[in-house]
Amino acid sequence: MAKGDIITPPGTGHVNTLTPDQKKTLKEVWSIIFSIADSGEAVVPSEMMQAIQSEAKSTAGAQTATAQAATKAGWFSSNKSAKAEADAQAAGHGDGMAKISLEDLGMSVEKLRPVLWDNVMGDHPDSLVLRFVRARKWNVVNALNMMFKAFKWRLDEDIPAVKYSTDGELNALYPKFFDQLEGGKFYIHGTDNDGRIVAYLNVRLHKPNDQPAKTLEKLTVYVMEAGRVLLQSPVETVCLVFDLTGFSLSNMDFAMVKYLLQIFEAHYPESLGRVLIHGAPFVFWGVWKVIQPWLDPVVAAKISFTRADQDLLQYIPAKHLPDRFKGGLDHYTYSYPHAQPNENQCMADTETKERLVAEWKAVFWKFEELTREWIKVGTPEATSSRTEEEIEKERGQTAKDLRVAFFKMDPYIRARNMFHRTSPPVAQNDGTVNWVYNN
Repeated sequence: MAKGDIITPPGTGHVNTLTPDQKKTLKEVWSIIFSIADSGEAVVPSEMMQAIQSEAKSTAGAQTATAQAATKAGWFSSNKSAKAEADAQAAGHGDGMAKISLEDLGMSVEKLRPVLWDNVMGDHPDSLVLRFVRARKWNVVNALNMMFKAFKWRLDEDIPAVKYSTDGELNALYPKFFDQLEGGKFYIHGTDNDGRIVAYLNVRLHKPNDQPAKTLEKLTVYVMEAGRVLLQSPVETVCLVFDLTGFSLSNMDFAMVKYLLQIFEAHYPESLGRVLIHGAPFVFWGVWKVIQPWLDPVVAAKISFTRADQDLLQYIPAKHLPDRFKGGLDHYTYSYPHAQPNENQCMADTETKERLVAEWKAVFWKFEELTREWIKVGTPEATSSRTEEEIEKERGQTAKDLRVAFFKMDPYIRARNMFHRTSPPVAQNDGTVNWVYNN
């Protein structure tokens, strides 16, 4: 089942661009996800169980209290794999097989499916799964390990509470949350030459001790989750511009750099398309020697350095680049739009909310049903006479229907954010995006 590491050939590996082998791997991953979501366990090669346990042990020092308690309780104990393999063999699954259970992951059946579909949001469900598969080079063992760890992180950190809460609620929970938004140290505006949304980080405005570290972490998640719905298919990645103009050592925050790397590498894989480190002064190169060894080779390959403002035009169209950079034509100045009265009144309409949530759930159950049929086509377990092409056509349409259902439901479950408040709004009610450039 497990495959060796495979580099994704250009032009493949995404929805509607899968090779036959890639499609087979995707089916394999979905099959295991469904098995675990249905019963809490799945029969897998014993190497998968061992890989998950090994990874859990190696990162135990950095786990949350919940995960540490799970370790102490024996969920990742050294004899678990042997016992699981013996159980699988006793059940008639043969040598080299083991059972993986959600208990081993510190999760439960009741939480797995909700965290999966909550993470999908308005994306094609395959798109989410494929991000983890590409990040682990089409190795099923490693992709599932990474995915379930990311799901566990979302539960432990209560990511839904961050992305669905109002700005005011987050400011009350995390001191100086508004200060970060109002100061303009981090904002998203426009797209680059490849259609990626561009996030600008004005490092000179950051002082590590001016706000709690937890506030910065929650702000990062908030912006990541808000920005995700600005991505327009087939674009799935973002461009980060680290503007180091005026940078000094007093702006350096190594803990935040590590957190950003962790976010993109482990929890939002394949979301980072390009990193531009702009206007780095001489003092930065000593810092860079510290940071460089932390970088995953895949991330490092996406980094480019730009010296003069005009160098940014290699990556961002002049009409999209704010004119605070020389050569930029967009007369844009960031300002944070605060919440408007009654902007979240839909969330109080529980009757409509329940109806739209039920409609959305009906569509994702249909997608699951079609995916199970798609997995079995051409096998002895197939229960349908339909061709793979017929199933794929309906499955693709259902993914589109799922996106429509999500954005109908969205105003009733998620508080409006800065991208809904701009004039005109960047984030449209149907999930489309309207960037306005003042040239």
